[in-house]
Amino acid sequence: MIRRRTLLTAAGGTLLGSALATGTARADATIAVSPGTSYGTWEGWGTSLAWWANVFGARDDFADIFFTTKSTSYNGTSLPGLGLNIARYNLGASSWNSVGGTSMTASPNIPAFKQIEGYWQDWNNEDPTSSAWDWTADANQRAMLVKATQRGAVSELFANSPMWWMCQNHNPSGASGGGNNLQTWNYRQHASHLAATALYAKNNWGVNFSTVDAFNEPSSSWWTATGTQEGCHMDASVQSAVLPYLRSELNNRGLTGVKISASDETSYDLARTTWNSFSSTTKGYVNQVNVHGYQGSNGRRDLLYTDVVTTAGKKLWNSETGDSDGTGYTTAFNLLYDFRWLHPTAWVYWQVMDPTAGWGVIKYDASTLQAGAIETKYYVLAQFSRHIRPGMKIIDTGVSNAVAAYDSSAKRLVIVALNTSTSAQTLTFDLSKFTTVTGGSGGLVPRWNTVTTGGDKYASYSNTFLSGKSVAVPFAAKAVQTLQIDGVTI
Repeated sequence: MIRRRTLLTAAGGTLLGSALATGTARADATIAVSPGTSYGTWEGWGTSLAWWANVFGARDDFADIFFTTKSTSYNGTSLPGLGLNIARYNLGASSWNSVGGTSMTASPNIPAFKQIEGYWQDWNNEDPTSSAWDWTADANQRAMLVKATQRGAVSELFANSPMWWMCQNHNPSGASGGGNNLQTWNYRQHASHLAATALYAKNNWGVNFSTVDAFNEPSSSWWTATGTQEGCHMDASVQSAVLPYLRSELNNRGLTGVKISASDETSYDLARTTWNSFSSTTKGYVNQVNVHGYQGSNGRRDLLYTDVVTTAGKKLWNSETGDSDGTGYTTAFNLLYDFRWLHPTAWVYWQVMDPTAGWGVIKYDASTLQAGAIETKYYVLAQFSRHIRPGMKIIDTGVSNAVAAYDSSAKRLVIVALNTSTSAQTLTFDLSKFTTVTGGSGGLVPRWNTVTTGGDKYASYSNTFLSGKSVAVPFAAKAVQTLQIDGVTI
C-alpha cells in the first residue's frame, strides 16, 4: 500500500489505454442498460482503518460520517454519511517491549501514527491469555472497528507485516534489500497471531471477521528497512506455505466459517501472476481474491476477472485503492473501469482520512493530528456508496463511464455515470430492455450531482423526467451524477 508514488503502468499493456483526462470534447451519447447481463450481487463499500483510525478511532462523529448514511455535522458542515459497510482492520506488527534483551528495529522514516501495535509481544508463550499477549494494545483502531461493527459493518482482518520478532531483521517495515522477511520458522506463528486475534475479537469485541488476509502487497519489493510504513515482502512460495497454516489455525480455534482472502497484490496484473502461480491445492485455501487498484486505468482487469471468477469460481474484491486527486475524478474514472472490466463485488478505499492533500476524503495535519478540509472526492464517493447498496445486482451498461445497479425488492434502478469530457454533455440512458419503467410521480427521476471541477458538491435535483423508457441528463464537464429510477421491473 505505497501511497506516495505515481500510479503504476501496466506490465503487459492496457485494456483500452484510455487517459484519465481526455482534454477533448465528446459528442452526446446514449447508454443502453442491459438487465440480461449481471455481474453479481453487490457486497458493499469500505475503508481500511489502520492509520486514520489509529488517530481518530475514538470519535463517534467520524464513525457516523463513514459508516452510516445519516447527515452528521463536521466543522460547521452537514455531511451526508458515506454508508460504508466494510471495515478492514490492520493487525499491527509493532511493539516497544524487550524480550531477552531483543527489541524491535524501527525504520527511521516511519511516523508514529503508522506504527500499529500488535498483540503477541513475547514469542516465548503462544497462549493468548498469558502476559505475552497485550490485548489493551491498538486501542484507537480497535475502538473504530467496534464502532463500525455497531453501525452494521462487516470486517476483514489483514496484516501489513508479521510481528517484528517474526521478521528476519526484526524490522516490520521490511528487509534491507526488499526481499523475503518472514522467518521460515515463524510461518505458523504469523497465522497463529491472526487466528488468535480473530477468536479474541469474536469473544471480547463483538466483532466477527468474515475474512482473514495474511498478506499485503507481498510480491512487491518496496518493503525495506528504511520504509515509511509497516510491510513485508513474501513471494508466492512463502504465501503458499503460510496459507495452509492459516486455515488450520483458524479451524483449530473453531473458526471454520471464517474465510481466507489473498493476496492483496498492488496491481491487477501482479494479482493475476500470483494467483496463476499457485497450485490447485493452494488456491483451494483461498475463498476470496483481493486485489489493489494502484494500476489506475492500466492493467488487464478483464483477464483477472476471468481467471478468478469465471475459471476458479472465487469472489473478487478491490480491497484497497487510492489516489492523490482530491477532486475525485480519478477515483470515479478508475472505479467505473473496475465495474466495467474487473467486476468486483466490493470496493474499498485505503484511507478515508490522510495527511497528504488529495489522498483521503478528509484531510488531517500530520504534525498536530487535527482533522481538516473535506476533499471534493468525499462527495464523489458518496455518489456511489450512498446509492449502490449491498444486495443490489450489478447489471451491464456496455460502457466504462457508467454503472447500473438494480434493487429487485424496491423495483429501483440506480445509475451512476461520469462525464469524462472537458465539455458539457448530455447522456441518454436507454432502458428499453426492462419490462416496465415508470419512475416516480409523473415519471420523475431524482438525481444527485457532483462537479469535480467545482460547483455542486452533492446537490439533489427533482427536475428530470422519463421519456418513455429513456431519460436524458445534462452533465457538466467532468461531473458525476446518480439517477434513481423507480418502478422498474425486469
